[in-house]
This record gives sequence, structure tokens and C-alpha cells, in this order.
Amino acid sequence: MSEQAIKQTGHPKGLWVLFGTEMWERFNFYGMRALLSLFLAEALLMGESESSIIYGGFLGLCYLTPMLGGYISDKYLGNRNCILLGGTIMGIGQLLLFFSGTLYADNLDLAKTVMWIALIAIIFGNGFFKPNISSMVGSLYPQEQKSKLDSAFTLFYLGINVGATLGQIICPIVGDVQHNGVRDLSAFKWGFLVAGLAMFLGTLTFLFLKNKYVVTPAGAAIGGKPKKSDIPDGESDSAKFTMTSIIISIVILIAGTYGLHLAFDSPGASAIKSWLYPFIFASGFSLGYLILSDKTITKIERDRIIVLYIVCFFVMFFWGAFEQAGSSLTFIADNQTDTNIFGWEMPSSMVQSFNGIFVMAFAIPFSILWVWMNKKKLEPISPVKQAWGLLLIALGYLIIAMQVKGLGDGAKIGIIWFIVLYLLHTWGELCLSPIGLSLVAKLAPKRFASLLMGVWFLGNAGGYVLTGVLGALLPPSPDKYIAMQKEGVDLKGILDGTKEPSGRDLYILGREKIAAAVDVKKAKENNIDINKAFDQSTAMLKKAGARNDSAYTLKNTLDSVLTNEQFETIKKQGLVKPAYPEFMGFKLKDVYDFFMLFVILCGLAGLVLYALTPMMKKMMHGVR
Repeated sequence: MSEQAIKQTGHPKGLWVLFGTEMWERFNFYGMRALLSLFLAEALLMGESESSIIYGGFLGLCYLTPMLGGYISDKYLGNRNCILLGGTIMGIGQLLLFFSGTLYADNLDLAKTVMWIALIAIIFGNGFFKPNISSMVGSLYPQEQKSKLDSAFTLFYLGINVGATLGQIICPIVGDVQHNGVRDLSAFKWGFLVAGLAMFLGTLTFLFLKNKYVVTPAGAAIGGKPKKSDIPDGESDSAKFTMTSIIISIVILIAGTYGLHLAFDSPGASAIKSWLYPFIFASGFSLGYLILSDKTITKIERDRIIVLYIVCFFVMFFWGAFEQAGSSLTFIADNQTDTNIFGWEMPSSMVQSFNGIFVMAFAIPFSILWVWMNKKKLEPISPVKQAWGLLLIALGYLIIAMQVKGLGDGAKIGIIWFIVLYLLHTWGELCLSPIGLSLVAKLAPKRFASLLMGVWFLGNAGGYVLTGVLGALLPPSPDKYIAMQKEGVDLKGILDGTKEPSGRDLYILGREKIAAAVDVKKAKENNIDINKAFDQSTAMLKKAGARNDSAYTLKNTLDSVLTNEQFETIKKQGLVKPAYPEFMGFKLKDVYDFFMLFVILCGLAGLVLYALTPMMKKMMHGVR
């Protein structure tokens, strides 16, 4: 952007340095995200349901660790050092994914181990990076310019999505390659490598430009190690927590994790679903109590922080629906969507890039809209905008649900409906996400600036937990019914409960990770390790050279892994309960039911949030 254009925006040059740094970081993150679920499901043979659970847990932790990064920044290192540390760790994580994509063909177990280490590195790197660069945007503006923050964060959000869009286009081009309709699994590693190089570029951009541009009008560094002189007049310079409040917070964390574990746990549930998801939610309750227990907090500060907590709760529903882009919506684009555009077959992992394209097209118009409404005294308060965001994402799902209703086996929807979906989701995102970042900057006391930005991202983390839980409910796609029919398995009859599955039926359904539930715990009591059997089968298929999507042709795996007597034991003990995925007692038989789940959840959340806005306006004490 030219210097003249920068001056015309009325924003400091430091905003554009942060814009560029965040742009390359988002290229890295969203480029990797576009490939991750497919890489897990196909190259690492984890299947769609398990990949969705891992994807949700990974994203949840990515937005849980900003609490840690925000605390360390506020207390010890400052924004600048945390950004450099986080960017470096994330780049290393992407390189480890590259090595996982290199190893999978020769050593699947080692590739999975390297993948877990890579995801852990990205999780902690994001925790240091994310809250600190966002809180630095708010630090660029003195108190008398806080009215510019909605506009500033919308422009900053443009940087996020320029990077996200480039990542979602370029990484699939090099990493999601198909030959004659067959995906080249060895190409995934190149997408991860490109993502890693982008992360290192963003980190270097910040390293070399921060001292010149990310400064106050007087030239003082913004985001250095915390000092008491940084605290505005009238605010306490540090939080004061009693030992009692700390102990109570720990008890809430432990009790909440265990209590939610009992709620989330189910036969055969992975550790991610049964322990990690509860830990993420319990962390929110624990941290929320701890911040409010600060002895220096004033009534106005307490009210404003409670407003942030209320908003964080409702945005969980938004992100739970929005982030299906990287899991269930990618699988639907892969299996049930005609992605042909003017003779070019778009990779399914690239379909989600329409979101970033639309953000680039509409971020500045939305920024201008908020400024214009503010001048005309028509601008609604932030929670109203966020309620609009929830209603828009519900509308997007409603429109595409109408298109898939009654879709026959083998039929596909046109990609135009995904484009409409992502257009509405983008408008909803622009009403909710940058506005939320701005709201934190406006409401958070200085001593909690980065920590409360971490709380905001904790709301995102809760949403990503919902992403994993809800994404795993995706019913079998029509191609699965056709494939099972060719293999002699009546999938519809089994899921409806009208056909008694044979041992061979159960084996094939389990091997392909299609919803045929076996009580794994009770099976183990009868010395039958279902999970181990399925893992052995996929290893055998891989050794035989069979691809995951053509594995139906390998006939001898049944007798090789589980005996007929074991299958008879499973059936006689009543351990088999084949069924469609269920949510709160409702069966999800097809993609229409799946989409309507998000229409109801987000629509209700939007209406309830809107109804609460008069009360929240009072609690914001003049902040809009």
C-alpha cells in the first residue's frame, strides 16, 4: 500500500506492519488448515469422523493457549517478544508436518508421531502469537481515538483474510494434487512446506519493521516488556489474586473437566473428545472466575468484563458452525459437490477460499459502513452487530440446506451454492469477529489487555470444540451408500435398524469408519479389541497397496483380523447398535438434517443475544 493511501486511511503506519505480519501468519495457518483434515483422513488413514474430532481439538487448543501467551506477555515478555517466539515455533511446526507428509508411506506410525508433535508446536506457537498481535492493534490508538477501533480491526481483518485466501489457494494447488481423479497423497507435504515458509516470512517482516513503525506518535516502542508507566491513570497497575481465589479456580478447572468428561464420554470415544474437550470448556469457567476475583477490579470494569464473557459464550455457536469449512464442509465438497468451474475442476480443499476472497472484497466496505453509521449516530453497539453475524450464518446454512433436501444417491449440488453459503458466512464474520476484537480492546482494563484477548479466543476455542463434536455427526454421504451397495452391504437398512448386520458388514463399516457403533468397552471385556482390529486392517490394506477409498475390493481382511466367533460374541452380547449420528435425540439421516442443525443452533443464539443487548448496553457504561 502506498504511503499516500496509508495517510488517507487516517490510521498509523504501525497498523500496516501488523497487517502484513498477520497476513503471512494466516497464510500459514489457513493454508495448513485447508489440507489438514484430508491429510489425516487419507494419508494417515484416520477416516473422516476421527479427523473431524482431531481437527476440532487442534483448533480448540490453538485458541486455548492464547490465555497462556496473553498472561506471559502481560506479566513478563511483552507483545513483541511473544510474537517473535510464537511465529518461530509455528514455522517449526509446519516443517514437522512436512516431514510427516514425507514419512507416511514408509512408516505410518512414525508419521503419526511427528504429526502430533507438529500440531503441539503450532498450538503453542499460536498461543504466543495470536493474542499479542491483536492487542497491539488496540495499543496503537490513544484513548481519544478509540472510536476508530472498529474500522481499524476491520482493516486488520482484511490482512488476516488476504493471507488466509492466498494460503487456501496456493497450498491446495501444490498440496492437493489429483491425477485422473485419484488424489496424490505424497503432495500434501509441499503444501505444508509452503505454509511454513510463509510463517517465517511474516516473523521476519515484524522483526525488521517493528522498531521503525510500531511506535507511539512520540516514537516510543509499543508492545515492549510491561512497565507500570504503561497503565492509564485511574487504573490499577496489576491484578491481585488471593490464594483462596487461585485455589477455587483450580478446583473449578479440575471438577469442571471431570464433570464434563462424564457428559462427553461415550463408548469408544477418543481421549480428545472425552478429556481434551471438557478441559477446554472448564478452562474458560476457571479463568473467568479468576479474573473477576481480582481484588483491584472496579464495578465498571467487572460489568464490562461480564459483557465480554456473555459475547464469548454466544460466539461459540458462530465458530462451531463457521469452522465446519475445514472439516465437514470440505468432505461434502469432496464427495457431494460438482466443483467444475468453466471446465476446471477445483480441488475440494480450495472451495473454502471463497470466504477469504469475499472478506477481501467486503472488509473495506464494512469498515466504511461502520464509520458512516457512527457519524450519522446510527451505529449499533457491538453485541447487536454480533447477533447479526449469527443470524447471517444461520441463513447461509438454510439456503444450502434447501438445495440438498431430497438429493438422491450419486447426485451432486452445484458449487454456486457453496459460493452463496460462504458469501453470507463472510458477511456474518465481518459483523462478528473484527467487532469482537475491537470490543475487547475497548472494554479490557490495560492490566488484562492480552489476557482478555486470550479469553476472547477462548470463546473461539469453545466454538472449535463444537466444530469437532458437530463435524463428527456428518452422516454418510451418498457415495458411501453406493460403495457399500457394491460391496454387498445394505448401509441404509443397517443404519435404520431394519437389517441385522453380519459380522462381515460390521467389519467393513468399522474399517471404513462409517457410523456403526460397537460398544468398545464391553467388547474389551470379552477380549475383543475392536479398535486394534480396525487399525490392523488398515495396516494390512496399506501393505497390500489398496487405497482407502478402494479398500472394498480386499475380501480376506475379515477372517485375518477377527474370527467369526468373535463377531458372534459381539452380536449375542448386544454390543452392536448401528444407527445414524444423533444430536440431543435427533437422528441426522442426511446432509439436509446436518445443515438444519446449524440453522437452529445459530438462529436461536442470534435471537437470544439480540434480546440481551439492552441489558449489555447498560453494562458497557458508555462504550459502544
